[in-house]
Amino acid sequence: MNTAQKINTAVFPVAGLGTRFLPATKAAPKEMLPVVDKPLIQYAVEEAYAAGIRHMVFVTGRSKRAIEDHFDTAYELESELAAAHKSELLALVQSVQPADMICSYVRQHRSLGLGHAVLCAERLVGAEPFAVLLADDLMTGLPGGPGVLSQMVDAFEKMGRSMLAVQEVPLDQVSRYGIVAGEPAGKRLIRLEKMVEKPAPEVAPSRMAVAGRYILTPRVFQEIRNQPTGVGGEIQLTDAISRLLAHEAVYAFEYEGKRYDCGSKEGFLQATVELALVHPQIGDGFRDYLRTLQL
Repeated sequence: MNTAQKINTAVFPVAGLGTRFLPATKAAPKEMLPVVDKPLIQYAVEEAYAAGIRHMVFVTGRSKRAIEDHFDTAYELESELAAAHKSELLALVQSVQPADMICSYVRQHRSLGLGHAVLCAERLVGAEPFAVLLADDLMTGLPGGPGVLSQMVDAFEKMGRSMLAVQEVPLDQVSRYGIVAGEPAGKRLIRLEKMVEKPAPEVAPSRMAVAGRYILTPRVFQEIRNQPTGVGGEIQLTDAISRLLAHEAVYAFEYEGKRYDCGSKEGFLQATVELALVHPQIGDGFRDYLRTLQL
């Protein structure tokens, strides 16, 4: 059994243009689109924080300043809330960045793919294992259970090797995802043998699809640097992970929970409705409203 290092750092690639949500994202980052009452990026950061991670690294681009502002201290707002004795709202605003959370930012100057975005964070991550969370994938654990990244951190502490979150998808959907195949390696774990990006259903090696959560060893940076560019001149993270297989074991982790593809309008609306239904303040009223609709 491997002795794993603690995961201290999470990387959030947030430099994308969000073209699928135009015109809403013309001047606002897609990661700041709200699901009920929190922006997408906050759900991902809270998931990482709940997993014990305290250093959040955001790989940003032009017009993404709102993300930095969101996780900064809003002195004027906090002063007004304090003066008005609105203590609950003040606590809510201050909870966005807890006192023990550190936020770092680095620019991805060109859109060269997810692998390149991760490589941009290398100096901030250092020679330690780290997590990668894609905010487009809003992921929740089972009711009352640990979040997806918390589950993965627990598994990493036992295995000490890179791992990807995966879920089983219908056969007619495999062409939308990176698909993995390998041998069972314990509870909810698969030791990877191959990864295929968006295969046709008839040639897909399995129905296990990669979701937007990763824990990676620092060796992946070397693989990203040394790999050739792919289609469109992009440097893909899946290619680097495939190359990593030649040097060390990589595992797929079949998480317990649910993923909402908030990079699509349909998934974004599904997340909004389902999270609104369980919201402690508006859930009951919203459920009553939905019952009045003629669907």
